[in-house]
Amino acid sequence: MRQRNRGRVALAAAAVICAAAALPGQAYAAGEPAAYTFDPGAKSVGGAEVSTEATALTPGSVYKSSIEQGEKLYYRLNLDAKTNGYVSAVVVPRGGGQVAYGDGIKLSIRDSTDLQCSSEYARFESAEFPRPIAAYAYRIADKDSSTCQEAGTYNVLIERESKATSTPDAWDLELRYESEPQLKQGGSTPTEAPDNWPSVLPAPPTDAPQRRSGGTSYYDATSLQTGEWHDTIAPGQTRFYRVPVDWGQQIFATVDLGNNNASDKFIGSALALSLDNPAHGHVDSATPLSYSGKSASVSLDPLPPVAYENRYDSNSSVSAMRFAGWYYLSVALSPEVAKSYGDKGIPMILKVKVDGTAAKSPYTGDTGIFSVTQNDKDMARSGKSDPEAARSDTMRMVGVAGIGVGTVLVLGLGVWTLLARRRAVTAPAGPVGSNGPVGAAGPVGSNGLVGSNGPAAGGPAGGGQPPYGGPTQTW
Repeated sequence: MRQRNRGRVALAAAAVICAAAALPGQAYAAGEPAAYTFDPGAKSVGGAEVSTEATALTPGSVYKSSIEQGEKLYYRLNLDAKTNGYVSAVVVPRGGGQVAYGDGIKLSIRDSTDLQCSSEYARFESAEFPRPIAAYAYRIADKDSSTCQEAGTYNVLIERESKATSTPDAWDLELRYESEPQLKQGGSTPTEAPDNWPSVLPAPPTDAPQRRSGGTSYYDATSLQTGEWHDTIAPGQTRFYRVPVDWGQQIFATVDLGNNNASDKFIGSALALSLDNPAHGHVDSATPLSYSGKSASVSLDPLPPVAYENRYDSNSSVSAMRFAGWYYLSVALSPEVAKSYGDKGIPMILKVKVDGTAAKSPYTGDTGIFSVTQNDKDMARSGKSDPEAARSDTMRMVGVAGIGVGTVLVLGLGVWTLLARRRAVTAPAGPVGSNGPVGAAGPVGSNGLVGSNGPAAGGPAGGGQPPYGGPTQTW
């Protein structure tokens, strides 16, 4: 039984180690343009050209799909009458392609009569180079509204628009479907967007700059808190970061791109800085940064503090600051930069400031991704991404399992030793004679040695050995 238990623990430890090895890591080598790392838990799903044939999406799930040039694809939602549902789509053009101004998708949610509940575009604008871009749409339960309020089937429609000059290859899609938590009962939540809020850029962080390498996607985005973060970005690469922003807090972000002495060629719209909310809905983008080999800087416009009532504002950037949670920053450098400045990474500094005191959540029950936890703050402090945190947790399990295996083996050895000693102490000496049965000390012949019947279990008797016949213990 003890042998089987030790085996089970050892197998468990081995399984944990294998799980750690299987976790995805960075999908690029340092200094090389990176492909987008899709969530490994994403389920493959095909969009339908006919709404009645669409596949249903499940809340809290991630999906991978694709869309061809000019396609219109449907997916299905099953909604009750009181839950707010959000569907986001990350557009990922495949490597080596071209996009033009205005290329992108329109994402909308529609009821069974094709009445639109909401919509948003994800478009390549003045920064005309391929990179991941995102949009979301939602169905909001609102007792004062007469549209999209019934329980039942709703359709998610994704429509792709591309210019004739753009690469016609399919674009990959990463889809997410999230449900917003319910509001607390009896609370007084404002139903109008705030009229004013702090719109002056705060003083930059004063902490010593630290190095943090950005991730390749929303899935492996590097966690940040207030501070100055050094990184490098190569032409064609998009770096992803995430920052926990709680209720009542504002986020400010600036990117400083270092100089490169290889050329002084002017490249318009060389760098793009974007911000997306916890549901992966687009919040805002900075005016694309031009580059001519000299140091340059670009910032997001000031945004309001996170508040539930922001959703009632007609400005989409204000409206998107509607929940607490991880806010995602992405920085993308045009592949055109490589033609004049080489394909090596250019140093940059990402300055992040989260300002304001955290307020209470308006939600009740499980708040899911729409909250900031102590664990989120710890991850932001350490700089871990979700995969890195998962690996740390797994290796911690490996350590515990390893300690368990070692403990079992040590205890087993101790028990074995104790039993061996007890057997040696209590075993009978056995009769003495040239051919008698062998005892603990074994038969002794005339010369005092072990008799002809074979070696004794306890070794020779006499000769100054202890009376029980066993060897002198030395441990």
